Amino acid sequence: MTRLALIAHDEKKPDLIKFVRRHEERLAECDLIGTGTTGKRLNEETGLTVERMASGPLGGDMMIGAEIAKEALDGVIFLRDPLRAQPHEPDITALLRICDVHDTPLATNLASASCLIEGV
Repeated sequence: MTRLALIAHDEKKPDLIKFVRRHEERLAECDLIGTGTTGKRLNEETGLTVERMASGPLGGDMMIGAEIAKEALDGVIFLRDPLRAQPHEPDITALLRICDVHDTPLATNLASASCLIEGV
């Protein structure tokens, strides 16, 4: 089964929820994990079950990075807010880096997320 991580900064959470609803049938075939608040919102606002890690600023990004390092994830959708600085930016950078190191598909906007879902 395909295992995907779903993450979104606060300003992007509504976009991710809409995206997930549009692709709910395909995502229902996947094992999903997410950072704390993103996973909680997806569990509450969609028909999917998302395993929740810690909130991003509390280590959730690093927990997802560890799954990538263990080669236990097939892809990451991380809708980032490029216009707002994040207090845990070093963790975000490390997550992006580990995706590159392990050649894990990473989507950081809706267009690339659509491509990733279509290719899964």
